Amino acid sequence: MLPLSNYTICIVPLRKITKVLFKEVIYLMQKDFLLEWRQKYAFNGMLLYVSSTVFVCYLSFGLRSNALQVPVWNALFWIIMLFTSVNAIAKSFMQENRGRLLYFYSIVSPQGIILAKILYNACLMLVLALICFVFYAFVLGNPVEDIPMFLLSILLGAIGFATSLTMISGIASKAANSSTLMAVLSFPVIVPMLLMLIKMSKNAMDGLERAASLDELLTLLAINMIVVTVSYILFPYLWRS
Repeated sequence: MLPLSNYTICIVPLRKITKVLFKEVIYLMQKDFLLEWRQKYAFNGMLLYVSSTVFVCYLSFGLRSNALQVPVWNALFWIIMLFTSVNAIAKSFMQENRGRLLYFYSIVSPQGIILAKILYNACLMLVLALICFVFYAFVLGNPVEDIPMFLLSILLGAIGFATSLTMISGIASKAANSSTLMAVLSFPVIVPMLLMLIKMSKNAMDGLERAASLDELLTLLAINMIVVTVSYILFPYLWRS
């Protein structure tokens, strides 16, 4: 058994590493938010995409009947969120030029970069998802009976899309045809998560007991934790290539 002094020696460097990593993540997130603020056309483009897609759905379905059926309303919402997330997160690493990546390679750790990208994309997706839900419910009606549970599914969906697609964006950025590779790699990862989100949100729309969505909730939490852990471990190898 190691003496107490050895444990103290191990804990102190761990605290320093955690503190440095936290500062790197905050710095990189500030950089991403600043770039997004200066290049407002990217975020405005996503808002235009969401609003135009919802309006097309309204013209296609809403004018023919008084309201959409609940399964159709739910499926359309998550399909819109899926394509919005792919378009929004695809630029995570693709917009970084080679000189900037080389600069980051010399001053910050790869773990800080991937965590900052995941947190930034999660915040971006959460904002887009909430705006999409408000506008979607305003245009096509709001059949959701359990609003807090539905908002929880939106939160888990935003985090899940961000965690999965950020790592895929990093992998696709190393290839020549990165946009096509991004769509191909994201499909088998996102579809199982999307099915659980649709089921969880459908339970919220039907007003079922929240215990009925417990399995989907725990599964989504586990997937998000696993993806973040795998990204934290494997991204340094991708970063060196």
